[in-house]
Amino acid sequence: MSEYQYYEFQAVDRPLSQAEQKALRALSSRARITATSFTNHYEWGDLKGDPKKLVERYFDLHLYFANWAARRLMIRLPKRLVDMSRLESVLCDVDWVSVSEKGDNLFVDIFGEGVEPYTDEWDDGTGWLAALSPLRADVLSGDYRLFYLAWLAAVGYGGIDAAAVEPLPGIGPLTGALEAFAEFFALDADLVAAAAERTGGAGTAGLLPRDDLRSALAAVPDREKVDLLLRLVEGDPHVAAELKGRMRMSVLQPPADLRTAGDLRARAAVIREKRERVRAEKLEAERRRKEKEVEKARRARLEAVKRRGLAVWDRIEAEIERRNASGYETATGLLVDLEVIATEQGTDADFARRLESIRERHARKSKFIERLKGLVRR
Repeated sequence: MSEYQYYEFQAVDRPLSQAEQKALRALSSRARITATSFTNHYEWGDLKGDPKKLVERYFDLHLYFANWAARRLMIRLPKRLVDMSRLESVLCDVDWVSVSEKGDNLFVDIFGEGVEPYTDEWDDGTGWLAALSPLRADVLSGDYRLFYLAWLAAVGYGGIDAAAVEPLPGIGPLTGALEAFAEFFALDADLVAAAAERTGGAGTAGLLPRDDLRSALAAVPDREKVDLLLRLVEGDPHVAAELKGRMRMSVLQPPADLRTAGDLRARAAVIREKRERVRAEKLEAERRRKEKEVEKARRARLEAVKRRGLAVWDRIEAEIERRNASGYETATGLLVDLEVIATEQGTDADFARRLESIRERHARKSKFIERLKGLVRR
């Protein structure tokens, strides 16, 4: 397949109306359209519509995947739930991520070209958006580690100066969605591991121990609690994210001892060297194990040949007389084993005499003689 493109859109905050689904159907007769999604792939042609405009009008998430190493993730966010100053400080002007505003929403557009996957296995793009979709809720709850990963990708391809400091004090422990993001955009796994050696403070998945969380919630003024509960009853999908964001901020500590891009590259090099050393050691151990297995099987085969005594020579003659490749292969294999046994037992002269006799009797079987030249040393 020379060309393949995959488009998937997802509505999270509200379902699509019948009229909206009909409008989307006009873009494609083949697309799979539901009340919450639009999915299609193209082996020729392209989507009849601007993905950015479709997200602005209908959807909260968009994923694009092409087999010429292009990847895109677009997220629509309610502007009132995003701390723009924090977002801008974490984003650090990464050139492959753009943030725009329209109406009450922010649009995060992450587009990577030349993204080479870690595996040669065929990928049709399905499943990626499901794995990445939790990132939207994480951002709305104040977890901005997604943007740290975007910055880290720029560190990996040299787009960030070595003296630039990390936008958060680490990103560990990674969620499944963050791991999926790193894999989808083919981030340097060793750089990610280096960054994840430190936790991201208020950005991490764990907020507070349950008892501390209960105390923090109890401290929310009663009037605000009632407003939050009222919004929850009315179907506001962002109440949980807003509360999580508030709890994150309650444990936010001033960053200390931030690492530079150069520090992270150096640490990634150490991790890479260790990983490659461990891999080499495993490969060497596996090679030795297989070598022992081969030697064990060889010794067992030689012992079996020894036990058959002179009858082995009769078997060799019978195999040669079959006058086919299989018979010649079996015969020469037995001769190789007998040569090893003769060397071990000091009966080389007897073996050489018998071998020469076989050569003389079957001199006209050219293919067999050629096999002898290639396998038997005498």
